[in-house]
Amino acid sequence: MPVALEIVSPTRLLLSRPVDMVVVPAAEGELGVLPGHAPMIVLLRGGLVRIFEAGKETSRLFVGSGFAEITPERCTVLANEAIPLAEVSKREAADRLKVAESIYEAVDKNDVAAREAAQEQLYSARVMGDLAQAP
Repeated sequence: MPVALEIVSPTRLLLSRPVDMVVVPAAEGELGVLPGHAPMIVLLRGGLVRIFEAGKETSRLFVGSGFAEITPERCTVLANEAIPLAEVSKREAADRLKVAESIYEAVDKNDVAAREAAQEQLYSARVMGDLAQAP
């Protein structure tokens, strides 16, 4: 019995298919989802979604942030962006990191919500750079 996986970004449905397991980058750490998983909604941090089929990792995608809704039969990843890892560019990641660092430096550190949003953007840009494979 597979898990019905959907990965959705604001611009498109990136993936919709049954899989054996999916690992998502939850805010508290990586979370593996198998059939029969307890229902939950988790926040996502910037990181890698790993998809497993027939006992092997078959797909890897970078997600910036968002959340995942998990039921015993389904995992829906709603991400602000989702990019197949092979398409993640080192140049784009470096550009994003520069922008994120500028935003973080300029943010009012007393504005907790703005500071946390800037930190999340900075973290996501760093992870994207670490994972980038394309030039």
